[in-house]
Amino acid sequence: MNNRASMRNAVGIAIAVFLLDVPASAFAQKADTARQIVAEAQRRNSSQSQRYEGLLQSFDQTGKTTEKRWIFERLGSFGKSKTIIRFTEPAEVRGVALLIVNHDDRPSDQWMWTPALERDRRVALQDRSTRFFGTDFSFEDLEERDVNKRNYTLLGEESLAGAECWKIQAVARPGNSSQYTRSIEWIRKDNYALAQIDSFVKDELIRRIKYSDIRNVQGIWTAMETAVTDMRRGSITRLVLEKVTYNVSLKESDFTLEAMRRR
Repeated sequence: MNNRASMRNAVGIAIAVFLLDVPASAFAQKADTARQIVAEAQRRNSSQSQRYEGLLQSFDQTGKTTEKRWIFERLGSFGKSKTIIRFTEPAEVRGVALLIVNHDDRPSDQWMWTPALERDRRVALQDRSTRFFGTDFSFEDLEERDVNKRNYTLLGEESLAGAECWKIQAVARPGNSSQYTRSIEWIRKDNYALAQIDSFVKDELIRRIKYSDIRNVQGIWTAMETAVTDMRRGSITRLVLEKVTYNVSLKESDFTLEAMRRR
């Protein structure tokens, strides 16, 4: 091999090593940055408890509108909290409830109580992609999004509804099953509040969740309106929060199957 050929080979090897090494470190840095952003958003949204009353307006693809109301109560910190969602109106759904027990190392446990049938049922993992009682929320969408359950990649920055946001991809970690292949989250730079979540199965956009009317409630930036679009069905559910309070006094004994059946 002559000197010119040897030099070409050496340069080629150097370029190959550079291409292999630099992107890997850059991707690692982006992943670290993305996780730090999500962790900070979670920290700013942390409270020991939360309670609100919610109005749900569902619009199907034909334009038909239905309304429901529920009360949402949560006790405990991220990753180890318990939630009860209970419908209060209309009369035919009053008392229907969902108990969610979140874990920091595995999927949540969920049970649904239906007073008309006088029984509760455990919501199996394979059923978490189904709609929750006529809304466009799936059972999985109502789980807590703990930072430790997913891996993150910073995709860039983008303006959404006039707010500058970080655009971050989230993928469930092994052991934390999800109906979604990946999700893309927009987190506002000014207050670290979620602005939008797009969730995909492979390359198909399945569900879009938009957060708006973001207000400071007891020091926590809270989206007072949430719009959930089922992209396949073409239906939308709008959730409006009322009487939002954080760090309210709640009892551990109210977040059990027995309590869910009694109330």
